[in-house]
Amino acid sequence: MSGILLEVCVDDPDGLAAAIEGGADRIELCSALAVGGLTPSPGLMALAGPPPVPVYAMIRPRPGDFVYGPTDLDAMRRDIDAARDAGLAGVVLGASLADGRLDARMLRKLTGHAAGLGLTLHRAFDLVPDFAEAIAIAEDLGFERILTSGGAKSAPEAVDTLARLVELAAGRISVIPGAGVSVDTIDALLPRLAVTEVHSSCSVREPAQDPRLVAMGFVSGEGRRTDAATVKALKARIGAVRI
Repeated sequence: MSGILLEVCVDDPDGLAAAIEGGADRIELCSALAVGGLTPSPGLMALAGPPPVPVYAMIRPRPGDFVYGPTDLDAMRRDIDAARDAGLAGVVLGASLADGRLDARMLRKLTGHAAGLGLTLHRAFDLVPDFAEAIAIAEDLGFERILTSGGAKSAPEAVDTLARLVELAAGRISVIPGAGVSVDTIDALLPRLAVTEVHSSCSVREPAQDPRLVAMGFVSGEGRRTDAATVKALKARIGAVRI
């Protein structure tokens, strides 16, 4: 068996339940996955903890870039407190400078506030101009893993880059491929990448929403939901990989 863990990102209570039912090894808890994931509500955090599997809360206070100021920092610290109070295992963080480099000063403040919680560096990493420098910063700040698509829109498009990132990390920090990872694409990543974990939404398309809700701008025309059967299928495919 492969021993490769599956992390599933979810953004609502039903998704949380589906990920657990399907056998996710870890859950990234968010809101608004349609915009890449934002901080989950305190209510959703409370519902997730104490969880049967490790749950890491996304700490991202708004959509858009990852360049944060003092008011963002204040909000993110409070969100970290909410994750800790809910009994979650960790948090998912990222912060950028205007040129795309990691904002090490901001991240040091955030990771310091999150002391005692597990730490994942999110896909702000994919914007950096120098991957080696960013890996060194992440390692110095105590991150356990880096969630990355290799700088591409999806991980399967950047297998060679991801392989280079794994080499650069040299086992000191985990590289977890994410974005576009599914039952249909996992064979493009494994066993080609010497990774110990992968990240997926394990979602399926939902039927078109009520046209009144679409017209009012409350929802998009087509949604997605985390699917327990898809989690199980991806777990099985990963488990069949020999390393």
